[in-house]
Amino acid sequence: MNVSPNVLAALIVARKTGSEPLTSGGEPLGFDLLGFWQWACSDLMGNSLRGILAEYLVAAALGCTSATRTEWDAYDVRTPDGIRVEVKSAAYVQTWHQTKLSQISYDIRPTFGWTAETNSFSKNQVRQAEVYVFCLLAHQDKATVDPLDLDQWEFYCLQTAVLDARLGTQKRLSHGRLMTLKPKKATFRELPDVVRQLSCVT
Repeated sequence: MNVSPNVLAALIVARKTGSEPLTSGGEPLGFDLLGFWQWACSDLMGNSLRGILAEYLVAAALGCTSATRTEWDAYDVRTPDGIRVEVKSAAYVQTWHQTKLSQISYDIRPTFGWTAETNSFSKNQVRQAEVYVFCLLAHQDKATVDPLDLDQWEFYCLQTAVLDARLGTQKRLSHGRLMTLKPKKATFRELPDVVRQLSCVT
């Protein structure tokens, strides 16, 4: 069956409010999208969702949350002035039962960048962003940890060029090794200036 390319073009995703009802036969079923979000997304300490929250925090700090997140995009955030940012997160405490605090490390592997609009991959395996922001949920008391409290997070920013020059194609980076690369530590409010400064360094 031949289908026009325009019919299969990338969807334009509209922001949802949470009040959208689930329906059957055109009739609301009595539960809505907010209920799904509460069911699926309340565990902010899980690795996957905490990582998405970290992306949102950086996007919010950089003023680029008006659209929606593109899953599997080549990089996580693009600022209004075009800076490409990769966001990585880690935490000492997790949702599940632990016998010790988690060891902190980040995934920094080079990738074949994917473009949502064309559903195509780049030919070169590289780190796609200009700046990395490593987001550490540094709070270590499981009874009081709260990923919505930005005072519990630490943000470390580093030029991608430093990763490339010092680590080559290395796939993971421990927090201790990150510190030897002398990243710029920033508060949430300082992130825009620090990211902008790093993007201008040659």
